[in-house]
Amino acid sequence: MTSIACVTLEVTDLPAAERFYTTAFELGGQVRLRASQAPTTGFRGFTLSLVVSQPADVDALVDAAVAAGAAALKPAAKSLWGYGGVVQAPDGTIWQIASSSKKNTGPATRRFDELVLLLGVEDVRAAKQFYVEHGLTVGKSFGGKYVEFATGSAPVKLALYKRRGLAKVAGVSPDGTGSHRITIGGDAGAFTDPDGFAWAPASQTATL
Repeated sequence: MTSIACVTLEVTDLPAAERFYTTAFELGGQVRLRASQAPTTGFRGFTLSLVVSQPADVDALVDAAVAAGAAALKPAAKSLWGYGGVVQAPDGTIWQIASSSKKNTGPATRRFDELVLLLGVEDVRAAKQFYVEHGLTVGKSFGGKYVEFATGSAPVKLALYKRRGLAKVAGVSPDGTGSHRITIGGDAGAFTDPDGFAWAPASQTATL
């Protein structure tokens, strides 16, 4: 089974990004950073999600991110599916922080259960087929709207969403040009998908 060990975010100010992620999320090896001046504007076509166990944990992570310099795109709030909020890190990466629970069961923590990479693609069916051909196994699929891959205990989960839909969820315009500013590190080899997202062996990426 193809799996993702990490994602590498390409940032303009490496020391500042290191400070932010260490202070806000304490992510460890799942998220790596690399200095880059690649041109990019607007929505970069992806979000990263931290899935937590209760609303209090959402609030704790959102508050920590904002205190460390993130912008709040969507304040944490209840929804049909649970509780969550969206922030944008100083480097431009959009983070969704969410829980399927609407009730707290204990003291707030900043622990997260899953890190999920959501790629916004133009054609979900075509992207799904591409990734199946590269060794990924589909876990859930909802036609041409959403696909979630079965990645087992891998450090990073992967899902596909329509680009415009993902931008709406994030609270931003879908417009954007230039680099995605992300490299996906896994065991599937080096390639670029139909939407321009680059994969590389995890051993070739710089560590945070």
